[in-house]
Amino acid sequence: MRTRKMRRSQSHEEENPYWISFSDLMIALLTVFILAVVVLVLQLTNKQEALADQQKTAAQQHSELTQQVQALQQAENVRAEMLKEIAGTLTKKGIEVTVSENGSVLNIRTEQLGFESGAYEIRPEHEDVAVTIGRTIADALTTDERYRYLDTVFIEGHTDNRPAPGLEGTGNWGLSTFRAISLWRLWEDELPQRERLQDLKSRDGQPLFSVSGYGSTRPLAKTQKTEKQRAANRRIDVRFTVVHPTADQLAEILDLDATSSKK
Repeated sequence: MRTRKMRRSQSHEEENPYWISFSDLMIALLTVFILAVVVLVLQLTNKQEALADQQKTAAQQHSELTQQVQALQQAENVRAEMLKEIAGTLTKKGIEVTVSENGSVLNIRTEQLGFESGAYEIRPEHEDVAVTIGRTIADALTTDERYRYLDTVFIEGHTDNRPAPGLEGTGNWGLSTFRAISLWRLWEDELPQRERLQDLKSRDGQPLFSVSGYGSTRPLAKTQKTEKQRAANRRIDVRFTVVHPTADQLAEILDLDATSSKK
């Protein structure tokens, strides 16, 4: 009887071969599904790793940019502190100067230097005042080597709007430049060794101080009808510029191509 049952079962399987094919198909589909899940997991893992790398890069860029901003803020704060200190010290000595609103320019009025209209020499009776201004600036810069926060200090000459005769045809441009040169030369000649401004260097090893002239193009008093108004424009500005990141440095932080960033 058992033999008959086995024969019936075998006969039944032989009569229904599709059950075997269906089972094989399900196994194949399950295998494909497992492989697809594995591929998907690998893809998700790679994407997560790429995202983690991007987040790490972004965090590093943010950190470096933050450091640059903090360094710039510190330099600007030191500059403002120095100019406030210079103006305060000179005021106590009876020498009136003013500081620009952004804390970057020291304005030396003509009454402190004695520039007559059309003249650029600092008169002897004003030399002591001019030297005191130079010594005060030198002390502020060299205290704690604060000059290292600066890129350049410009001694800028200015004129009123009256035409300047002579000066080899350079007019007010030449006159303003010669005024700046006159002050710089006086500082070179009269400041003691420890206060020699010409010895100060910027971070790139270049001389910290420079001279320039703007003629009558940057007047403090826009209206120049009176002698007082014109005298306000015969002045020297000492402009302090701070060290700041360059475009190439910022492009490097952002991992940008320097050439494309300049287009």
